[in-house]
Amino acid sequence: MTGKTTGGPGLLSAEHIALIDSGVSTIVASRDAAQRPSLMRAVGASITPQGDRITVYLNRPSSVQLLADLQATGHIAVVFSEPSTHRTVQVKAGAVQLRAALPAESELLQRYLRAMEGQLAHVGIRAEQTRAMLAHQLADVVAVSFAPEQAYDQTPGPKAGSQLPGSGVRA
Repeated sequence: MTGKTTGGPGLLSAEHIALIDSGVSTIVASRDAAQRPSLMRAVGASITPQGDRITVYLNRPSSVQLLADLQATGHIAVVFSEPSTHRTVQVKAGAVQLRAALPAESELLQRYLRAMEGQLAHVGIRAEQTRAMLAHQLADVVAVSFAPEQAYDQTPGPKAGSQLPGSGVRA
């Protein structure tokens, strides 16, 4: 199919998988049918050990438009960035699955919060501020899962915006 993005095993390196899994800043974006963007900070993220499935967690009350756009279009772009170094990777996909967060995922969300407290402490943001920024009730959290199809290095510098090997468009 022309223009269909391809991804799969090997799309993300072990280094990128470790970055995503470490609890770094996670910004989720989509767009509506008129190409108007929507975005929100996730309250958690997880990735499979192989990097073939990513789940981001959104707080429904603050993500109404983004969730509507994800549901309507399936298009997602997520930026994972380490605040202290600005090391950043962006992943994209054209299909998502949405579901309510499960009680068993509460510990994952708490680990993410603790990791973000540590990340942001390196740049002078107090834990209380981080907790306020990532506050949520589990009953309000939506899990958005997808298989990454494209990936880009977004770390500031000469490689910023370059597509990662294994990411591309099938002719």
